[in-house]
Amino acid sequence: MAEFIRAQIFGTTFEITSRYTDLQPVGMGAFGLVCSAKDQLTGQPVAIKKIMKPFSTPVLSKRTYRELKLLKHLKHENVISLSDIFISPLEDIYFVTELLGTDLHRLLTSRPLEKQFIQYFLYQILRGLKYVHSAGVIHRDLKPSNILVNENCDLKICDFGLARIQDPQMTGYVSTRYYRAPEIMLTWQKYDVEVDIWSAGCIFAEMLEGKPLFPGKDHVNQFSIITELLGSPPEDVIHTICSENTLRFVQSLPKRERIPLSQKFKNADPAGETNPSDILGVELIIGGSGRSARTNACLRSQEENLSRTSSST
Repeated sequence: MAEFIRAQIFGTTFEITSRYTDLQPVGMGAFGLVCSAKDQLTGQPVAIKKIMKPFSTPVLSKRTYRELKLLKHLKHENVISLSDIFISPLEDIYFVTELLGTDLHRLLTSRPLEKQFIQYFLYQILRGLKYVHSAGVIHRDLKPSNILVNENCDLKICDFGLARIQDPQMTGYVSTRYYRAPEIMLTWQKYDVEVDIWSAGCIFAEMLEGKPLFPGKDHVNQFSIITELLGSPPEDVIHTICSENTLRFVQSLPKRERIPLSQKFKNADPAGETNPSDILGVELIIGGSGRSARTNACLRSQEENLSRTSSST
């Protein structure tokens, strides 16, 4: 039987097997505490995430099971990998993954990103999403703090606690508000992998501008801010709204024209040979249809740009 060692981190009991030493707090989230540690078996640094009371409610049990199942099966350079899992004597679950130095949120709040890093980060985000989506999985909570980065600028998507296998009927409210696709607000149930592409577009815009693109105070304000830039939803999108209250709200809004993204991002440097406004024009579409297919074309273009850049250095 494994020997467990206890430590107090941020007032929380952290129980780990003796295989892991040198615990240091990394961050605290709504659903768990993350510490760095050294794996005595491999000599490598790792991240250990404590899922607190994972079986206390059906919702938390589902979330924990989803994340475990997906981390176990998803294997890609731009997706975080699971190396170990254990249950402590107090019946908390611990996920052990590779350790990366920081996340994109911390990078964005510390300093502006240079053009070449923005291009490389966007490429890796889209590459990781393409793999996740090819497995029939929707992340549903893509945001800068769920994108890990190491000192080599390698990027990995993490936190699959809200991820789901694609299903015709999806939970309505998911994802952090700033990065939430409008179809989640409009239809509440019927959405697909396109919601992750919207989130990626919001993150790309934030990398360009150094601040969130749609910083809504609530879901009503959020949707209003979106339409101020992207215009009113087209009629075919409005007709897909399931909620009568939401439909009345959308129809009550003043008609707005889309502002050209080239005007909004006129100071943004081109990402290689691709204009940022062209990429955002593909990702930020009210009504998700077509975002993913068009973004894959952008991904191929980004890959060619990066290949040319590396061959010329």
